[in-house]
Amino acid sequence: MTKSPSTLGIILFIATMIVFFIAYFFFSGIQYFDTSLKINAFVLPVLYAGVAFWSVKSHWNNHKMGFREAFKRSFVPMFIGGILSIFSIYAFLNFVDTDAKKLLNYQYVERQKSELDTEYQSARKILKHQKDIDELDQKYNERVQSFSPEAVKGKDMLTASHFSGYFAAILIFYVVLSLFFGAFFRTKTIHQ
Repeated sequence: MTKSPSTLGIILFIATMIVFFIAYFFFSGIQYFDTSLKINAFVLPVLYAGVAFWSVKSHWNNHKMGFREAFKRSFVPMFIGGILSIFSIYAFLNFVDTDAKKLLNYQYVERQKSELDTEYQSARKILKHQKDIDELDQKYNERVQSFSPEAVKGKDMLTASHFSGYFAAILIFYVVLSLFFGAFFRTKTIHQ
């Protein structure tokens, strides 16, 4: 049975929200930010690619289609599922559970600071000349100041503009994947 791309988009939105709330209820804590990153990097792309593939493949089995239709059948479910998910997650974190938002912002800053410290320590080990070490120390000290409580107070990575940026990056994934599926599943015709 072939479902419409819009219906698959709604199903994808529901699946995304289930994944979000599983992470929220079972993994929010010390590693909430890292868990969210892993889910966004490994689970959701596979879920979205799977639904896009199923959308095109289920229609392709019984119908001839050109590039445009294959692209649309791939892109529309991902776009609908993604845009509804972004709006819902934004609303949840900014209006329903602002403590989760604060936790994610705090863990984001701590992760950035930890990565800076790790890079600094590894770079310091390989430098030989005192001039290079002094320059590295100066740059490190300047960068560490950006993590002071006064500097990070009021910083928010979960604003509407940041969510718009995240979605723009996600759209690139949707377009590339849809181009691939459109090219792969288009029915080739022989022109005489």
